[in-house]
Amino acid sequence: MWAGWWLWPLVAICTADRFQEEAKKIMQAHPLIDGHNDLPWVILKRFNNQLQSEEANLNHLANTHTNIPKLKAGFVGGQFWSAYVPCDTQNKDAVRRTLEQIDVIHRMCQKYPETFVCVTNSEGIRQAFQDGKVASLVGVEGGHSIDSSLGVLRAFYHLGMRYLTLTHSCNTPWADNWLVDKGDDKAQSQGLSLFGKSVVRELNRLGVLIDLAHTSVATMKAALELSVAPVIFSHSSAFQLCQHRRNVPDDVLQLVRKNGGLVMVNFYNDYVACKDQATLSQVADHLDHIKKVAGAEAVGFGGDFDGVSRLPTGLEDVSKYPDLIAELLRRQWTEEEVRGALADNLLRVFEAVEQASNHSRPPGEELIPREELEDSCRTYYGYSEAPSLHRQPGALLASLAPALLSLRLL
Repeated sequence: MWAGWWLWPLVAICTADRFQEEAKKIMQAHPLIDGHNDLPWVILKRFNNQLQSEEANLNHLANTHTNIPKLKAGFVGGQFWSAYVPCDTQNKDAVRRTLEQIDVIHRMCQKYPETFVCVTNSEGIRQAFQDGKVASLVGVEGGHSIDSSLGVLRAFYHLGMRYLTLTHSCNTPWADNWLVDKGDDKAQSQGLSLFGKSVVRELNRLGVLIDLAHTSVATMKAALELSVAPVIFSHSSAFQLCQHRRNVPDDVLQLVRKNGGLVMVNFYNDYVACKDQATLSQVADHLDHIKKVAGAEAVGFGGDFDGVSRLPTGLEDVSKYPDLIAELLRRQWTEEEVRGALADNLLRVFEAVEQASNHSRPPGEELIPREELEDSCRTYYGYSEAPSLHRQPGALLASLAPALLSLRLL
């Protein structure tokens, strides 16, 4: 009965090869869209955004998770490049810094036109697939980048921004971040302030994807309730499997199902396994869980390559995507489900966001109250004359009444 024991390793190898071949065959016809890559930040940190430097050549860029050969090996056909600037730029030079990161994304497309094409809509992604290029889109990572201005938000839209992450790892004056849930930050907006709701409405009007990665649960729920279009989590995983506050809890996943939105799974070890070490199989567990709770149409990939310090064994860079797809096939995901996770789910969401947009509606003109802004490095032209910010005498007296009573002046 043991005569054929030596055959089992060969059977396992042949089976693995079959799934690998099937994964690559599917991906050749249906390339992958990744929701979040921080290569532009690496270019800033290492080369001060000087793409002409020989060391910055993306054809042989070393010591990164991402370069052109790795993108091709990973069958990446669409990429949201992160225009990220840290929270310490808030109330300082966040807008300027974000503009520079948007600029470097555009210059990547200009310098490598045989590989990248900058696009701004779902049709552009589909055309890039046909042309064998990487559809390159701008995601602005952090609401602090708009400096509490709908005008800046619209300017970013005109420069190609197609998703805005409402917060990074800091509160904005109008939205709370995930560190509130951890207890490290205090809730300021209880999710979204009145101005934060104006931001969501303006994103809907323009046709910009609302990204809830990095936000507090209250912010997630407020945006999901208010948005008239599907939302995304561009790089978040499942809280049920790793109870890190950057991940998405099951009750929110159920709201994502109702909203028609998308959770693009993050590969950072700390969000996958809640420890320094993780595996490709554990990433697949997160994909399985989101599929179970939110539906197969709600699953995507947001690897966070070049934005994290630790990645799972087997997913060391963007070239490893076929191995993850092979694992999903091994777990009996159907080809339709795999194609959804690769690109179709994101395209469906993007098209729904485009359809919900309404450029014939007047742009939002709401201003955030001046008292909600920090005074450093800021001027206030227009605030003294803005009619919407003038209080009526009766309202002003009512607002002062408690203070006056406490002073026994009434």
